[in-house]
Amino acid sequence: MSTFNIGNVSGSGHQIGENNTQNTYGNTQNNQGAQAADPVLLATRLVELLRAERPDLALQAELVEAEIAGAQAEGRALNRGRVQSWLTTITAGAGAGSAALTLAQAVGGAVGL
Repeated sequence: MSTFNIGNVSGSGHQIGENNTQNTYGNTQNNQGAQAADPVLLATRLVELLRAERPDLALQAELVEAEIAGAQAEGRALNRGRVQSWLTTITAGAGAGSAALTLAQAVGGAVGL
């Protein structure tokens, strides 16, 4: 099992200047509002990781990536039920504490699941 750095998972982050920037899962938060992590980028990372470590789960990750990218490109709503189903399959198959599990959870959070 490899490790996969997706940012500061503990939430302690780091603070810089007056805007109090805190990095968590690639998110940037400051006193002017929040900017969410890019779900397509997270899904792409999940695909790459699963292709290398769990090829049996890579198809579900590819479907998640395609749905997120397609919804963004077409300006339509995400099919949340399908994405949730695919992510559930991935999280059930991924080992506890694995990078795949953490990344799948980050993808779900980035799309509001």
